[in-house]
Amino acid sequence: MRLEGKNAIVTGAARGLGASIAADLAREGARVMLCDVLDDLGREVAASIGETAAFRRMDVTRSDEWAEAVAAAEAAFGSVDVLVNNAAMVEFATFDELTEEVFKSVFEVNAIGTFLGMKTVVPAMRRAGAGSIVNISSTAGVHSSGGLAYTGSKFAVTGLTKTAAHMLGPEKIRINSVHPGWMNTPQTQVVPQDWVASLLPLRTFMDTNDVAKLVSFLASDDSSMVTGSEYVIDAGSLLMGARDIIARMAEHM
Repeated sequence: MRLEGKNAIVTGAARGLGASIAADLAREGARVMLCDVLDDLGREVAASIGETAAFRRMDVTRSDEWAEAVAAAEAAFGSVDVLVNNAAMVEFATFDELTEEVFKSVFEVNAIGTFLGMKTVVPAMRRAGAGSIVNISSTAGVHSSGGLAYTGSKFAVTGLTKTAAHMLGPEKIRINSVHPGWMNTPQTQVVPQDWVASLLPLRTFMDTNDVAKLVSFLASDDSSMVTGSEYVIDAGSLLMGARDIIARMAEHM
């Protein structure tokens, strides 16, 4: 229960990685506000976690909805100690297929949404006296392994994390990024898991719970001396050349 007494906000929490993160934070003792635009799924996940979880509909690209969510979390829990910026939009278009509209949409969710989350939650963390922000990037945020917009936006998350960590460190607000590789989410169900595992050094198709445990560590005081760092968790895919693996996976989609 290393997060007992801490209160968290998790975006993109209605399914996949976000749902696993919210559940693991709660298992570690935190009270969690789950945020997503998928109302029914979000409420179901919150209900499955129990009385320490609540759901609020929020679009991460809207600063007014961010402000309302942070205020609601403070009102319900008393403070906000942890933010996990997980909401994301995935894109694997070719260079010629990618449109300006899609490019802007991906950056709005992945990069601007992350910025707005940090910008809005920091005053609450100042009131709490400290805080931990975990930004979910991707192996695409350290290595070219996805579409142009997706990869660019995840590199942006990495840069936002490092710069904000430097600025806010003196206020005991820590910010780190997590970089998952290919894992079991609703967006990857079309790829044969056994085949993916055969490509990886660890010969294992990663589960969202593996990533959630890392996020809980970074949210906790066990990582009190860690800030501005990149945590890659990918079963070794970057060792193999992530872009080549993604290209081979795409043949099966």
